[in-house]
Amino acid sequence: MKVSLNWLKDYLDVSGTAEEISDTLTALGLEASYEITGKSFTGIVLGKVIECGPHENADKLSVCEVDIGDEENYTIVCGAPNVKSGIHVPVAKVGATLNNGDFKIKQAKLRGVESSGMICSERELAISDEHEGIMILDTKAEIGTPIEEILTFKEDTLFEIDLTPNRGDCLSHLGVAREL
Repeated sequence: MKVSLNWLKDYLDVSGTAEEISDTLTALGLEASYEITGKSFTGIVLGKVIECGPHENADKLSVCEVDIGDEENYTIVCGAPNVKSGIHVPVAKVGATLNNGDFKIKQAKLRGVESSGMICSERELAISDEHEGIMILDTKAEIGTPIEEILTFKEDTLFEIDLTPNRGDCLSHLGVAREL
């Protein structure tokens, strides 16, 4: 189970470093590890899929024309089943980094079609484990707006807590806050 430090702060005054809190949770019988999130990428903007069609050389890929606020639209090859024309999506431009800088977006040729970026899922943005399709945004923000401004990303520490069956009382943020 993942627990947000920012949410825990809604329930109690939390002091100490992430490591100290993780050690405290482990000492209380809630095996915990942590990761710092929220500033893990740059170069991701709001885009709008203008046109989308099947890839000629692949059954499960689509070729999309995406407007990201630049003078020209970008061609992006996408494998998500829910991509379609007219939707607003987070787009990682060439040079953008994901996963705390571990993954850099490059210009690539996918089955013969040049792809200039990536349409992102929630998992690729590290905001959930959802990866069944791309993230579709319901927003009136201007195309090309940095995604951090739309989703109000802020730095957070996520604790991954491995619960044993006898600790059902800690299956929520409130339960973990009570333990601390």
